Amino acid sequence: MRLKDKVAIVTGAGSGIGRATANLFAKEGAKIVAADIEPSLGKELVEQISKNKGTAVQVAVDVSKAEEVKEMIDKCINSFGKLDILFNNAGIEGPEGLLWENEEEDWNKVIDVNLKGIFLGCKYAIPRMMKTKGSIINTASELGLVGTTSHPAYSASKGGVIALTRSLALQCAPYGIRVNCICPGATETPLLNRWIGEKQKKQRTQQVIEEIPLGRLGKPIEIAYAALYLASEESSFTTGSILLIDGGSTAQ
Repeated sequence: MRLKDKVAIVTGAGSGIGRATANLFAKEGAKIVAADIEPSLGKELVEQISKNKGTAVQVAVDVSKAEEVKEMIDKCINSFGKLDILFNNAGIEGPEGLLWENEEEDWNKVIDVNLKGIFLGCKYAIPRMMKTKGSIINTASELGLVGTTSHPAYSASKGGVIALTRSLALQCAPYGIRVNCICPGATETPLLNRWIGEKQKKQRTQQVIEEIPLGRLGKPIEIAYAALYLASEESSFTTGSILLIDGGSTAQ
């Protein structure tokens, strides 16, 4: 098992990429702290991991709130005694439309969850990870590298995640902590479903697929395996990296 005896926090663990990754990490031997803003989703995931003979605890957390993130880290240490892997995955899509028509409150919420949430996770986790010389993985997006006509706040927040990842990689290297990020393309998740919307869903989904060279949407497990690589010792010489899993979209 590639993560035997490791302890991992996964935020946004209740669905999509987070859920697939938490299950995969547990299958590979890690003890899981399943963090999600929706307690019922976290509880369901923990039950699933337990049924598969894994070990997990649940924590309800809003990653944009410092006290809740600190409590998440403390629960991990109190439950398992250490922290090896932090997967900062929680995120929201935010408002659609022209930037100058977006409300400031909506802009702030996207930045708070998608970017500040990673700042807070790292702020409280890194001092604990200096003993384990662990791995931090941040979920950015292909839209952090290219523009979008529909969700400017989301694109800006994910570009910030990429820049923060690179800076943290430099700061953490002397302590043996690796920091990398993954940039998923369009993936079959609740976030993408909300992005597409119910109106003309089939048509809009097909439009998204037509922009992907491989001709299909990504699957959460495909992103989870990228996170597993970055969490494992197989990537021991990898830090500050931006790993694209987008079906070729940004190669065009």
